[in-house]
Amino acid sequence: MLDLSRICRALILSASAAAAVRAQAPSRLIVFEPGHFHATLLQKEMYPELDRRVTVYAPLGPELLDYLNRVSLFNARAVNPTAWELDIHTAPDTLPAMLREKRGNIVVFSGRNRGKIDRIQASLDAGLHVLADKPWIINADELPKLEAVLDAAPRKGLAAYDIMTERYEVTSQVQRALVSLADVFGRQVAGDAANPGVRAVSVHHIMKAVAEVPLRRPVWFFDVEDYGEGLADVGTHPVDLIQWTLFPGQVLDYRKEIRMLSGRHEAVRISREQFAKVTGAAEFPASFAAHLREGALDYFCNNYIAYTLRGVHVKLDVLWKWEAAPGTGDVYEAAFQGTRARVELRQGAAEKYIPEVYVVPDAAARTEVFAALDRAMPQLAKQFPGITAVHSATDAQLRIPAALRLGHEEHFARVAQHFFQYVKSPAAMPAWERSYMLAKYYVTTQGVALARK
Repeated sequence: MLDLSRICRALILSASAAAAVRAQAPSRLIVFEPGHFHATLLQKEMYPELDRRVTVYAPLGPELLDYLNRVSLFNARAVNPTAWELDIHTAPDTLPAMLREKRGNIVVFSGRNRGKIDRIQASLDAGLHVLADKPWIINADELPKLEAVLDAAPRKGLAAYDIMTERYEVTSQVQRALVSLADVFGRQVAGDAANPGVRAVSVHHIMKAVAEVPLRRPVWFFDVEDYGEGLADVGTHPVDLIQWTLFPGQVLDYRKEIRMLSGRHEAVRISREQFAKVTGAAEFPASFAAHLREGALDYFCNNYIAYTLRGVHVKLDVLWKWEAAPGTGDVYEAAFQGTRARVELRQGAAEKYIPEVYVVPDAAARTEVFAALDRAMPQLAKQFPGITAVHSATDAQLRIPAALRLGHEEHFARVAQHFFQYVKSPAAMPAWERSYMLAKYYVTTQGVALARK
């Protein structure tokens, strides 16, 4: 049970914490219906760009209470407490009220995915900057709306940005840096359907703890028409990382440079007991009837796709499982095949389920690749202080210092800080960012459409 009195006490700004916050901040945050825990992770720390007072628009219910509980824990923690003050509005017409009252200049969306693109468009029309959690769209027929939003924001002098936290994972950054080293990696191999140039697997878990608090999923999380299938939602991250690694800073044309080859999906069976444990709802809602079988829910959240990006064959699996085994967690593994070596991100038992980066040279080029890697290490160490390479008979592991491993929850602050630069100067957002979003959502929504056929 949530202790509402404790939450309220923790949300009252203490004098000592207030002293650490700028008295006059240029921007003020609006949080709209924070149904996903990512909204709270953006508030895990304070930002000099933001006023401490945040306006929240959300109906009264378990999702709002979960959000308040998490923010109160940030405010009350012993080390580096936050100092958020929350102005909470629970009127039933949350969107019209938010747009009408405009109690800030930046709105954060981290809730229901169905209709999110319409809420983003309405916010831009009202003159608000938008920082929105993925996904912005979950259906292929929404792509024109996404394109219109991305065109409208710069015309209005506004920033519209989605939260791609995994670009700030150090192992992904190291993999990207290695793929760019021609003497080590060579050129990206195009591959074919049987042997793609890029392979990636992303595994997430339904039952988990976030910021040391057991995660409560909203009922609509299990409605694929509302939340989206796995590829449409968490699949945005690996799709983004693949294009970000292969073609850094380059404008992509999704209409000409992406070809979808195949897509299929599978269901994870969720028992009534599991559903109750993670949502707090004792029964499946009537709207789930079409997906119920023998008293359990067929949750279509696992996707398998193949596509080409500028001719490079990509195979991607996006999977959900109920709960991670003890000592493990969410997984992202990826392999990029070059003409001289393969650069792999592994996270298996040999790595103690911690992501690690390896260079695997072609046998004929092993001596040359290892020598080139050693020559490149001083330059890599400027970007990743303390990184070293340890050779074995067949590969080299990049040893990354613990100080560089921030963790998923800390990545949200990095995204926010990057976004604030665009708020100050919307014109500074590069053209490749817009093209990446269109390419990414083309792949995810078309992949789901192929699976449903």
